[in-house]
Amino acid sequence: MPTTKPPRLNPNKLLLSKWTAVTPQNKEKHFIVSKLLLPDDPDAPLEMIELEAVFSKRVQILLWRDLRDTNIWRQGWL
Repeated sequence: MPTTKPPRLNPNKLLLSKWTAVTPQNKEKHFIVSKLLLPDDPDAPLEMIELEAVFSKRVQILLWRDLRDTNIWRQGWL
């Protein structure tokens, strides 16, 4: 089975980007990056984002690189 190449992402352009969960849970399928959690050190790279479920408004914090896992996330609302 061919593997899907992870999307190339610019972490500084993730704000308000849309994502679809491959395996939705609790009717939460569509998500939006609602906030970039900038590090205290302005020279440090972005690591964390806030992801909000469109259906429930539940917010989760995760590493932005986790969005590159095509077994969990798809870019856009599918």
